[in-house]
Amino acid sequence: MTIYTLVILFFIMAMLYASVGFGGGSSYIAILLLAGLAIEEVRLIALICNIIVVLGACINYYRADLIPWKKILPIVLLSIPFAFLGGMIQLDGPIYKLLAGITLVIAALLMIKPVKENQIPLKNISMLERSTIGSGIGFISGLIGIGGGIFLSPFLNILRWQTAKVISVTASVFILFNSVAGIAGQLTNSISINIQQILTLGLAVAIGGQIGNYLNIKLLSPRVIKLLTAILVCVVGVRFILINT
Repeated sequence: MTIYTLVILFFIMAMLYASVGFGGGSSYIAILLLAGLAIEEVRLIALICNIIVVLGACINYYRADLIPWKKILPIVLLSIPFAFLGGMIQLDGPIYKLLAGITLVIAALLMIKPVKENQIPLKNISMLERSTIGSGIGFISGLIGIGGGIFLSPFLNILRWQTAKVISVTASVFILFNSVAGIAGQLTNSISINIQQILTLGLAVAIGGQIGNYLNIKLLSPRVIKLLTAILVCVVGVRFILINT
């Protein structure tokens, strides 16, 4: 898969995802793995794209005073050092691809689970429970190279922690901080970085995301995009599980 193909795919995905408020980090992982990139490049590029996708949303949430800091700090704060630790760990190719495959399959299953938009919070999750959730998902995020929102959002929805809107805001902030921490952890190791490739794909995501936000192109419904994304990451995930077991 050439860099030009990657640029086109990343641009299109970012535009579609931004138009319906999605991030798409797991799709970036899937495509980069199929392209045969080195593991350190896959993790680094995916996390950088995560930051580009969610940064604008987080800024808008902050300006609108929609971020419930007191509620989400126990989740976010402890996730940061664990995402950093996960990022520091360097896995062999087969082991990483097996773990990434399992992660992608789980992510696909979580994507197709319907979310109740106006659910009433029924459970008060303690600070210890929130910290445990944040640290666990944070570690996996840093290790694999994802933001972690794909796991956090369904988990909090199942627990009926807050409304879907609050959980969505929480996930965006979580992804941002975890992605930065994961990158910081990776940079503690001696890794080969293709700056031109990172800048090119990052620019493709940034432009695609801005166009999607500006034009508000609803070529596909959020449900359809979720389903197509779930199929993509599930197929890739199963493939890498079968190859590496």
